[in-house]
Order: sequence, then structure tokens, then C-alpha cells
Amino acid sequence: HLAHDCPVPENAVGRRVSCGGERATVRYVGPVPPTAGLWLGVEWDNADRGKHDGSHEGVQYFTCRHPTGGSFVRPAKVSFGVDYLTAVEQLYQIDTEEVLSEEIPISSKNLETLPSVLLSQCEVNGPGTDGEIRKTTPNVQWLDLSRSLLSCWEHVASITQQLDRLEGLQLSYNRLRLPFDPSALRHAFSSLRVLSLIGCDVTWTQVLQCAPMWPQLEELCVEDNNITELHRPVDVLQMLKTLNLSGNRLVQDTLLSLAALPRLEQLNLSKTGLSVIQFDDVAPGDTSVPPQSTSLSFIQWRVVDELAKLPSLVQFSCRGNQLISSDGNPKTVNQLLIAKLGQLILLNNCQIHPEDRRGAEIDYIKIFGEEWLKAGGRSQLSTQFTCEHPRYQTLIDKYGAPEEGELKKPEPFALKNQLLKITFVFPDDAERKPIEKKLPASMVIQKVKGLLYRLLKVPATDLKLTYTSLKMVGTEFEIDSDLKTLQFYSIEDGDQVLVRWS
Repeated sequence: HLAHDCPVPENAVGRRVSCGGERATVRYVGPVPPTAGLWLGVEWDNADRGKHDGSHEGVQYFTCRHPTGGSFVRPAKVSFGVDYLTAVEQLYQIDTEEVLSEEIPISSKNLETLPSVLLSQCEVNGPGTDGEIRKTTPNVQWLDLSRSLLSCWEHVASITQQLDRLEGLQLSYNRLRLPFDPSALRHAFSSLRVLSLIGCDVTWTQVLQCAPMWPQLEELCVEDNNITELHRPVDVLQMLKTLNLSGNRLVQDTLLSLAALPRLEQLNLSKTGLSVIQFDDVAPGDTSVPPQSTSLSFIQWRVVDELAKLPSLVQFSCRGNQLISSDGNPKTVNQLLIAKLGQLILLNNCQIHPEDRRGAEIDYIKIFGEEWLKAGGRSQLSTQFTCEHPRYQTLIDKYGAPEEGELKKPEPFALKNQLLKITFVFPDDAERKPIEKKLPASMVIQKVKGLLYRLLKVPATDLKLTYTSLKMVGTEFEIDSDLKTLQFYSIEDGDQVLVRWS
């Protein structure tokens, strides 16, 4: 950290600094009368940390995007960070001492072979001495510079251009000024396949402005940014296979522009607030929209029918959505999804076997057979039925039309009577044995916590619940709302609920 008499760098305005664990951008350097001495005017990444908009006693020293995003701080209180090489030495120095105590010498040779360098929160601000990175860590394929103090893309490029083998770059939670000439920096990212820009406060327009820098990019994560409207990528991102847009409040109808990504296979739209997807220029049952595979956390049956138009949709996840079938049974929902999305291989990360598909498709024909006959059957099928069941005709061609006698009436499925066997486990309390309970699927989480309070004598507000499913061993799913039911979270018979408390 800077000592009291340490001078402020010459080009300090626009530089990134850290102060008390928070990061900010310097917007002003100079006096703030009536006080004596030098001040830095900073705009915090976290606007709650600030006090004002850059003005003091009626004088505007700098401007902020947020009315309380600014503060004045003394230079001695902030760190302007360190260069890449210093950060690498500091990070591996700690390890050096441990290694020496084991009497295994570590040398610069070890750094030369490092395949990944993880410098998250290490306050990296630039490359250091020209050309030294190429000599010190030449074999790095994965680099994590998230929560750094890099202020612009040019500084990122001055590091990455020395790493010829770099394939993955993690730049989340940074504030990077847009490059003056993006295509001039292509050489610095020529092998880059994976890029993460979570929480970087960028818009889709800015992403597209930067995209000429990443000619080979296959995987892009722009979760939790300021992306609301998507525009057509023109001559950029043409190699992209995976795009994660989760946590961005997207406007309806904006997804159409992604049709310009010819290789897209996986699209994550969790927590985007979308409720309708429409590819208007494609008729029901047609699958000529460019390939996409998606994991969604919003959904209506209408949306599922639109997704059937995506020929490469092979993986689909819709946990925690309120898709409901007329009989109220969550298993029926899965059957309908399999039948409606003929190209699926994985549903909620579980493989769909040929016999599951066959069963689901035949059931689907039977369930909607009566409706099909009423809508005109083979002779004069109504447009409404075709829109609601775009695959129905394909399935009849595959298995034959439903016979009067085999039409399946949806059986009323009383949710109240459906009991789930749930095992409560306590990962933070080794002494406590698991507790098994049978609970109705319609039970709200608040009531579950009330039950646990009686068993554990821990206040319900302190309890944090997650669950694991037998179908997805090793993955914990959040249970984040007290007002939702067990069924809402797709919790099934035999699942485990993990109970922790603060």
C-alpha cells in the first residue's frame, strides 16, 4: 500500500484503485478547499459505498453515474495495485516458503511450466517490464484477472499478447474502458476460446464493440451485466457455441437477433425475466432457425413450442419454473417436455433414453387425442390446435392416429395427497443424525422451516436450505424463497435437503 509521502501516479485520473476491500475509479486529483492537502475523488463500483455525486459545498469536482457513487479519499488510503509479474511473485512467494519448509526447491523454472495463473483480487494493474511475462509464465492457458485494478482493454492486451497459448480468460468484476481500436488488439487474444465478463457493468452494444478482439471465441459469459436489448452480431462472434446471459433483465422479443450466431449450441437465459420467446418468421413445426440449446428459468408452454423450432436444442433445463400440466403431476410435465421437444437428449441434466421418449410421445398422442378429434382430426385440423401442438402431426405419422378406445383422460392428481420422502442432513453438524420425513409436495418452505425449528430449536430466519437430487449427484440447488412449495423446486421423492444455519 502507498505510504503517506508516496506520490500519486501522473496519469491517476481514470486509474483503478482499491480501498478497504472495495474498488473504485479515480475521477479527480487535487485540493478540496477548505481542507489542506491532496485528495482523490473516486467513483465506487458499489454505489452504496459512496456519499455524494462528486460535489462538495456547491462545487462539482467530478461526476458519477449514481447520485451517491462518489467520495473523496486521501491518497495514502488507496492502493493503485501492482504489475502482473509482482503479483505472480507475491502469490507464489507464499507457496515458496511452504515448499522450502518441505525442502523442495521452487525456481523460476516452475513458473515457466504453469498452465494457469489465478490472480483474482491480486490488484493487478498492468504488465510490468516489457516482454518479461513471455519469459516468466510462457505456458499459461488459463488466466484469472477478476476483481483486478486494470482500467482498460489495452492494459489487458499488453498482458495477454505475451501469452501465446492463452485459451481461457476470467475478467469478471472489472470496469474496463472500451478499446480505441478493437481490431488492432486481435493479436493479443488470437487463441482465446473462453471469456468470462460477469458483473462488468457492460451493455450488449459494448460487448459487440469489443468482439472484433476475440476472433476465435467459443464461450462467452456475460452474466449480471447491464444487458437489456440484444442486437445482431455482424461479422463477430461467429465461432460462438455457448452464451450465458443469465441475470440480465432482457426485453421481450430481443432474442431474435441471436439468430445471427450460426454455431450457437448452448444459451443460458436464467433470471432474465423473459416469459415469451417468439421466432415470428418461422411457422409452427418448422425447425429452420439457427441451432441453439438452452437452459431457461422462465417458461410457459407457449415458449416450449417455440423452442421446438430450434433444431440443435439438445439440452434443456427448467428447474424452478411454474410449468404445470392439467393433472398437476410434475412427472407429466417432464413427459410433455420430452414429447414436445423431439431433439432433446438431456432434460434437467438427465439423459432421455429411447424407451422414455417412445413412452412420452405415445402418451402425448393419447392425452390430447380427444382434443385432436374435436379440432377436426386428420381432415380439417384447426390452426389453433396446430399452434398449441406443433409436433402432434409428426408423432401421428410416426406412431399412427389415436383410436377412440385408447384416448387417455388426464387423471386428477391430488397434490395434497402426494407425499415426498425427504431426508434432512446437517453438513455443518457432524454429531447430528439425518432425519427422514414424509411431507406433502404442496408444503411451502416457510412451513418446512417451522418444522425444522421445532426439531432443532434454531430460529427459522437463521436456516439456509439447499437440496440435492439422486438424478444429479454432487450438485446443490438453492432454495431461496420461503413462499414457494417443495414442488416448485422440483424436489422429488428420495431427495436430500441440506440444512445449515448461521
